[in-house]
Amino acid sequence: MTSDLISQLTSGALTSVALTERCLALIAQRDGAIGAFLHVDREDALKQAAEVDARRGRGEALGPLAGIPIAIKDVLCQTGQPTTCASRMLKSFVPPYDAHAVTKLKQAGAVLLGRANMDEFAMGSSCENSAYKVTRNPWNLDRTPGGSSGGSAAAVAGGMTPLSLGTDTGGSIRQPASFCGVVGMKPTYGRVSRYGLVAYASSLDQIGPFAPDVFGAAALLEAIEGHDPRDSTSVNRPAQGYTKTLEQPLAGLRVGVVREHFVEGLDADVAGATRQAIDVYKSLGATVVDISLPHSKYCIAAYYLIASCEASSNLARYDGVHYGHRAANFDGMIDMYAASRGEGFGEEVKRRIMLGTFALSSGYYEAYYLKALKVRRLIRQDFDKAFEQVDLIVSPVSPTPAFPLGSLTTDPLAMYLMDIYTISANLAGLPGISIPCGFSSDGLPIGLQLQAPPFEEERLLRAARMYEKATSWTRLAPTPAA
Repeated sequence: MTSDLISQLTSGALTSVALTERCLALIAQRDGAIGAFLHVDREDALKQAAEVDARRGRGEALGPLAGIPIAIKDVLCQTGQPTTCASRMLKSFVPPYDAHAVTKLKQAGAVLLGRANMDEFAMGSSCENSAYKVTRNPWNLDRTPGGSSGGSAAAVAGGMTPLSLGTDTGGSIRQPASFCGVVGMKPTYGRVSRYGLVAYASSLDQIGPFAPDVFGAAALLEAIEGHDPRDSTSVNRPAQGYTKTLEQPLAGLRVGVVREHFVEGLDADVAGATRQAIDVYKSLGATVVDISLPHSKYCIAAYYLIASCEASSNLARYDGVHYGHRAANFDGMIDMYAASRGEGFGEEVKRRIMLGTFALSSGYYEAYYLKALKVRRLIRQDFDKAFEQVDLIVSPVSPTPAFPLGSLTTDPLAMYLMDIYTISANLAGLPGISIPCGFSSDGLPIGLQLQAPPFEEERLLRAARMYEKATSWTRLAPTPAA
């Protein structure tokens, strides 16, 4: 568990070099089968670890994550390390600067272990859209780890790193956390600076933690949160000491259960595990309240319009001139643009760019994009009204456990529906967390989602910890891959 690792490092019972070497050995042993990492800089990781050990040996003050190895999703800029966004478009990009979250991790003393695989430009729900490799679920190598932060989740679940960072635009932290049986958290929009995050959909993107337990998620969020004037959406609120209050149970907790969530299409094992988790909260003294989010049925449609429109705008910069891959063979400037983008982007990215460009075009903006923004406001109002009655909302994370690799790649709509329980938190800007709550009949992890009002991460983490203490799901790990 994360707190044990930190205690061992602090006491000197374990050195950062030893811990980092252990992680590197496990990556060498397991990642050939799992495919969680795109790039691992062994020498740099050991150098960072040795520096932490040396500073500890001199008695210097160290950060809260001093000596802990952490994997970084390949969409966050890191000085001197490749940042490809799992795309051929950025295959040669090495940033000259750090993302704000990466800077905060360095200040906290973390050892940056490597770059985690993902769906290209964070567009996908299965980690099959990477231009470089498919990531597999450590619990069953024939299943997806989820996406788009599938590499970050699989790296933690596979025991190859204690912690990792991901991003969540429509569920890209919570869904892979659920599929891989780890804890994953999407903070409130504005809680963590996106400076240095390669943008997909700017009004939805958030950076958040993966960990094997709730303490690890709380410690990692503590390390990366805080105001950053370089991100105009970063909110200036005092940092919260999540790890200090984590063991304090919430008295008088009111838990909302959304009646629209338990409908046709929800897997029986997922429904059963979610119901049992609700019973656990009842046994801990919580009051369960039946609530409604009447506009939730429009979430998928609104999200894929808004996200695709923003993606088409953000990715316009990759033209082979200003940024990104340039084709070797072309006939004139227009052909150079077309050939560079055609070669650089994968099929799913092209699909979303085309959808967004169409929806933003003259004559369709009001009919599609503007209407989607109005629906987004109604979805947020549903949550505001619900949180007048309850403190938290409990739901499934995904309608099914991890699905077989390749089973949905030819059916984009079915793939999009995997996000049906997570997207609303992004549209409303809310924090959400996925914690393990059971297994399917064929041995796949199932996640429980908790959602809270904006900037109530402390409440969310304390409630998650209440459930974790009452159960044993976060103490289980998959059989190591060969």
